[in-house]
Amino acid sequence: MNGGETCPPLARSTLDRAAHRRTDTDWLVEAWLRARVLVLDSGNEGQTLVRADASPPSLMLLGADDLPPEAESAAMFLGVEPDGVPVFAVDAALPELPGTRAVNLREVGHLLADRDAGIFTTALALTNWHIRHGYSSATGAPTRMDEAGWSRVDRSGGRIWPRTDPAMIVLVHDGVAGPDGRCLLGNNASWPGTPGERRFSCLAGYVEPGESAEAAVLREVREEVGVGVERIVYAGSQAWPFPGSLMLGFLATADPEDPVRVDPTEIAYARWFSRAEIGAALAGRTVDVGGGARLILPPPSSIALFLIHRWLDGWMDPVH
Repeated sequence: MNGGETCPPLARSTLDRAAHRRTDTDWLVEAWLRARVLVLDSGNEGQTLVRADASPPSLMLLGADDLPPEAESAAMFLGVEPDGVPVFAVDAALPELPGTRAVNLREVGHLLADRDAGIFTTALALTNWHIRHGYSSATGAPTRMDEAGWSRVDRSGGRIWPRTDPAMIVLVHDGVAGPDGRCLLGNNASWPGTPGERRFSCLAGYVEPGESAEAAVLREVREEVGVGVERIVYAGSQAWPFPGSLMLGFLATADPEDPVRVDPTEIAYARWFSRAEIGAALAGRTVDVGGGARLILPPPSSIALFLIHRWLDGWMDPVH
């Protein structure tokens, strides 16, 4: 990913979701016979297969004839490709196919073409929702997949549909242009440590009931680092199906003179970084963050790194 991209890496897709087909049983039966099918193994980090010799990675999609007959009953209809071919996903152990390798979405999401990014992201998000909703939250009764994977229903007909959890993520900066401009990043207290490295990322948190996304930005930044923000600007969103969030990305300004007071239950470290430091870290150079550790930035498939790139390249509000 680079700063010139205007879309977060997991927000890309070319599929027509064709929602009207989800209850069309006759069409789905016919569609399965000519479909492209993504096999995704939820029991192994949500991995799927890509072609081993392809650069960038390319999803390995199978045909119905390549799968056991029982796969059809558990197939999730994802949509229709521009060429008219339907796409399904099934949660199953990955087949052993020559010329392929197993990958997860965090690893390759940013490298995939728009078409493959959309297929993989949707399949993983839907699969993770099914895993977490095997029982009705209202009655405790078991549920089964219905509507081609887009709902679950219990014995009495009670139906639930997929939901995502809205979360905000914000790149806090000082509003200063050029290499001396600074951004405020934090190291989450729950992240595992790696000797000699310390990861810093944007501040984030879930949107609470009855709260707007912008209000969540104000609250979370204040709670996590004790700083007030202004000029909250929406920058984009993407699914983060680990297991089921929608990340709403923002940039906001703050005064670097305000003292940073971290909530130690959430943030282990927080500090301001200059554009020069962020640029150096992205270029692979060492940026010392104390204690013998060097700066590590968020992974390329994350919206966090997308926001950092937008700020690094000077995008700070809609007039830029």
